[in-house]
Amino acid sequence: MNKGQLIDAVAANTKLKKTEVAKILDSLLDSVKVALKKGNDVSLVGFGTWKKKKRAARTGRNPQTGKSINIPAKNTVVFTAGKKLKDAVN
Repeated sequence: MNKGQLIDAVAANTKLKKTEVAKILDSLLDSVKVALKKGNDVSLVGFGTWKKKKRAARTGRNPQTGKSINIPAKNTVVFTAGKKLKDAVN
């Protein structure tokens, strides 16, 4: 399911206009981004948790040449599914 399909599904379930649902979804995603950028976790009980995680610098290998390369440290986002979501999928 892509963003457009999600908007269509939510609009059908809530009887809201697609433009309204799109604004709500964009606002939700922006709020999650801002919270993660500040270093806060975002948790939706029963659905899951997004966390900002520091990935350490490491040495990798270029698969074409076999030459070692340095991969710099960076921040990444990790999502952990909640129990209700896991149960729904299984």
